[in-house]
Amino acid sequence: MTLPATGPSAPATDPTWWRQAAVYQIYPRSFADANGDGIGDLRGVTSRVPYLSALGVDAVWLSPFYPSALADGGYDVDDPRGVDPRIGTLEDFDAMVAALHESGIRVVVDIVPNHSSDRHAWFRAALAAGPGSPERERYIFRDGLGEHGELPPADWTSAFGGPAWTRVEDGQWYLHTFATEQPDYNWAHPEVREDFLTTLRFWADRGVDGFRVDVANSLAKDLPEVLPSAAELSAMPKDGTHPLWDRDEVHEIYAEWRRVFDEYDPPRTAVAEAWVDSPERRARYASPEGLGQAFNFDLLVADPEAGAFRRIITANLEQSALSGSSSTWVLSNHDVVRHATRYGLPPLEGRREKQGTAWLAEGGPEKGIDRERGLRLARAATLVELALPGSAYLFQGEELGLHEVAEIPDADRQDPAFFRTTPEDRGFDGVGRDGCRVPLPWTREGSSFGFGEGGAHLPQPAWFGGSSVQAEDGVPGSTLELYREALRLRRELQGAEELSWAEGIDGGDVLAFERPGGWLTVANLGAAGTTLPAGELLLASGPLEAAADGAAVLPAGTTAWIRR
Repeated sequence: MTLPATGPSAPATDPTWWRQAAVYQIYPRSFADANGDGIGDLRGVTSRVPYLSALGVDAVWLSPFYPSALADGGYDVDDPRGVDPRIGTLEDFDAMVAALHESGIRVVVDIVPNHSSDRHAWFRAALAAGPGSPERERYIFRDGLGEHGELPPADWTSAFGGPAWTRVEDGQWYLHTFATEQPDYNWAHPEVREDFLTTLRFWADRGVDGFRVDVANSLAKDLPEVLPSAAELSAMPKDGTHPLWDRDEVHEIYAEWRRVFDEYDPPRTAVAEAWVDSPERRARYASPEGLGQAFNFDLLVADPEAGAFRRIITANLEQSALSGSSSTWVLSNHDVVRHATRYGLPPLEGRREKQGTAWLAEGGPEKGIDRERGLRLARAATLVELALPGSAYLFQGEELGLHEVAEIPDADRQDPAFFRTTPEDRGFDGVGRDGCRVPLPWTREGSSFGFGEGGAHLPQPAWFGGSSVQAEDGVPGSTLELYREALRLRRELQGAEELSWAEGIDGGDVLAFERPGGWLTVANLGAAGTTLPAGELLLASGPLEAAADGAAVLPAGTTAWIRR
């Protein structure tokens, strides 16, 4: 299984830097707070550049930092070419980019093209202008049903629960795939297309190296005069013809974006967040004529089981070879329960649900989770992820082995998914996504465990101190030191995008593959120990054991890197 040769040690001008990069996702409001107001900010990120450099990542991806009412954690954007005053200024952004670049770390920013916020200047103008106006054409407005238009145009449900259509004062309704405060753009409108090209150039001109494209599969829509019911909509195939999702013409938009990316030297990069129905559909977003890369979430939704991992790795590397892109590997992000927690819960065994949501809905009971097993498997899965050809996306705090924070009082929650659904049906994200977005612990003690001089915008649990950077820094065997050493070795070992399954070792509960140069990864995802093959042990996710004959034994839930 071979892909084009590249590596993370390539020079700063290398246009292929992204192919095997380790990218660290920063949720700015929860990373570091420099001014003590309880909200993370850009100066906080700048202050932690030495930490990021020591960690060994190639790039950071910043979730939205734009002006926002925070109806959806910043994904309700008032101005896509500004910085929220609570997070900083454009000057702060420039200083952060300069500091990261000086440390050899590239910068990826979130772009939110499906919708604006309801405070965006265009949406305010649309409300003021009234039905039939040019201003309304930038969004998706419809007349309602019923004798007086009092019923929504369709009975659709938003991704966060509740109706997907909201009525305005003059009687019309607008579509919002997500929260009410996030009206969908009309991407058939040339002004929408042109404005986003302006936004891409604005950030690229400020030194941004790439873009993460939010809900990339939803921009193009084709809504008939008589809208289908929710049941009819759900039954429609997502094969390029669905009215709302993954339409073929969305790639015309990204072809325009690619021409903008290629105006720069090196070209700017992009990665699509596209939850689509097949690897083949995802590959279209990752084409060289489009965004160039697309998130592969298959490992993120899988049980930590060797057979499942083997099938996912094989299928995604095959698709990457066909598209000419590199695969992406993700275990946690800002939208899901942290993988240290997921892996401590009973396996899904093929059930189609987001692992951890049912546990959270029950209040996160300790009797329902084996935290030690979860962290052990999380560390093992991370060494698998970092050994694979392609890029690895890491979510802030996973390098500390953080578990999901379940103990958040209802009054302190912020995620609209929590408020728009009932306890019986928490919809898209279970009980919300606040538990993975709690501000990071930097110190053992303090009002916010070193996050800032003040408090934290989401409550931090008492156990955070023992999982803080201070508690793990320099401690042999800590998860932080495991990540640092793994990322250091990854830079040293990474070569051509090739992988071969290790004959005689790979099989059953043992996942084993080899990269060029004799870099062998052996992951024991079963319940019993297995003898480790001969070679130089480079790193292991946990302590090894010894057999009676002195042979090294890889315990259950452990991964080792060997050079042979």
